[in-house]
Amino acid sequence: MVASISQIIGKINPELYAKNGKELLKKYGSIDEIPAEEIDAKNLAEHLLVYDSSSETLEPVYFFILDLMNSLGHPPEKLVDNFASSPGSGHFQELGTRATIMQQQSSKILGDVNMVLRSILNIIFDLRDFKTRLQSYEDLHSEEKSKTGGAKLSLKQIWMDKVDIAKGNSSIKAMALGQAGFQTLIDAFLVADTEKDVDKIDLNDRIKRILKPRVHEFNIWLKQSEGELRKRYEIEKTYLKSQVNSLKLYSRWARPYLKAAQDLEMKETSREPEIVKAFNTIVLELALLGKSKLKTEDSALEGDLPKEFQKMKMRKEYYSCILVEFKFRGIPQRAGGQQSHYVFGGRAEITFKAYALSDDEIKKMNEELEDSDVSNVLKLIEGSTTESLAQLQDDINFFLEENSEEKPKQKDQSNPFMALIGAYDNGPEKKEKKSSGEKTKIILKPDNWIEKNHLRALVSKKAIDTAFLIFDVYKKAHGMPSYT
Repeated sequence: MVASISQIIGKINPELYAKNGKELLKKYGSIDEIPAEEIDAKNLAEHLLVYDSSSETLEPVYFFILDLMNSLGHPPEKLVDNFASSPGSGHFQELGTRATIMQQQSSKILGDVNMVLRSILNIIFDLRDFKTRLQSYEDLHSEEKSKTGGAKLSLKQIWMDKVDIAKGNSSIKAMALGQAGFQTLIDAFLVADTEKDVDKIDLNDRIKRILKPRVHEFNIWLKQSEGELRKRYEIEKTYLKSQVNSLKLYSRWARPYLKAAQDLEMKETSREPEIVKAFNTIVLELALLGKSKLKTEDSALEGDLPKEFQKMKMRKEYYSCILVEFKFRGIPQRAGGQQSHYVFGGRAEITFKAYALSDDEIKKMNEELEDSDVSNVLKLIEGSTTESLAQLQDDINFFLEENSEEKPKQKDQSNPFMALIGAYDNGPEKKEKKSSGEKTKIILKPDNWIEKNHLRALVSKKAIDTAFLIFDVYKKAHGMPSYT
């Protein structure tokens, strides 16, 4: 069961907006532990409008109230937008087809994302190998003899394993391990650095004739391979950057399809009595929250607050809030013949609720909404992708930022999966978001005497008056029967 907006507000301030607030606080100990579904919600004031007409649609009702709230200084924010169609209706089939198209398209793009991700894994593996080998070349040029000697021995082993082994039975290892009389060949090769060194070693002429060309070949390979390896290393880093950018691009392409697919999902209505499988019915649920900030200086000048409030610095801001909830039960009818657009006539129930909330309570409400199914946007996608990429991010940053210490440091935007949740939509000036593990919980401070008896009391009165005003204006403008 998904908690309603009223229940979430009741959880945030159970003393004011929950009938059973004291019992739940006693039972669970803190508001964070209280399940919002158990809240028996209440408000400062509530008004109900009911209108039933098969010829009238919901759009005029919705937009009239939307514009009215804006004109009264309570710009609304949409918190809930759910719908459910009966399985037997044409509307169900129409939106089901659209949802399937969005799901297929997003699935295709995510398949491309997985392919690029596998490519990045392979590139990082190659870069690590190149980095290890390049370290041997760097140690070879070191002034420390111990490093130089160890690096040359390491490179000789690589040459025998990667280059000389291609000669088959005539390779150094094959001859030393498989043919009699050549047991000293590997040790001699590791000791000799030049052809002159071969002459100084106590070996028979047969071994020397085999060893000299191998030492000569190794020295040529040593000079050429370092330059080629560094060139390949830089190319691989460029390719890694290209693949990361492609991954970010694919992720951004996938985002609107994933969002659209979720928006087209219908609300679970297995026990909803208004949804009958064989009927042609739709149920819509909308919720708008409009809020107006209390300006203490203006209120003090107008006489609503004592004059001392003109110069006082408040520790919290307070808002008069109007929650407008729409519940619409209608019959979808195709408009304009064969066009894939529907109009809905039916019964509309509009509830106007008044609340007085502080800025901390509003932030807490938004936090609760993010944690609930009410605004569950791409949560599963975000969790699965960011977690998988977190293991690679350090390696990606290491290779992409290498040799760039002297360049001015810019904000890292290389994490492609953050694009899925719109982390880079506002450009580099946007502040970095904390990861879910670093998310700071909002702690609500209780009202002091001034806040309780002056600020919250005033915004409560304004909220009650505004809720009734919106209700009354709409009722008089449309002549709708009302119940308060």
